[in-house]
Amino acid sequence: MNDLPLPDATAPGFLLEAALYCPDLDAAEAFYGGIMGLEKISRVDSRHVFYRVGTGVLLIFNPEETEKPPRNPTLPVPSHGARGPGHVCLAMPGEALERWRRRLQSAGVAIEADFTWPNGARSIYFRDPAGNSVELAEPKLWA
Repeated sequence: MNDLPLPDATAPGFLLEAALYCPDLDAAEAFYGGIMGLEKISRVDSRHVFYRVGTGVLLIFNPEETEKPPRNPTLPVPSHGARGPGHVCLAMPGEALERWRRRLQSAGVAIEADFTWPNGARSIYFRDPAGNSVELAEPKLWA
């Protein structure tokens, strides 16, 4: 879909999944699938949309729907949800961060912060349509 590398989660001990909550799944789909270019795994009506991120998965849930008790006895996932902005950080090679910054800005996404940590890792922060904080950072941030 684009010429930018996608977030990388290939290191041992990778994150299997992370969840964010967004009541407007159409806006979330336009952001994560369109602007971010993530591969959509599935969408279930107004309940959730899931995306592949390297070897992991980013789960985007509508909190109104996930607070409801489970309806499928063969998949008894407990009710869950969160209100207010959450945070997710996606690993990104340092050489791709400037291209991602330009891509986000050209899509009208405001860059909230762009800086280098004391250990030399660069991070770029921005918000998704639900106000969640999204970070692209070099993997050495936590090395």
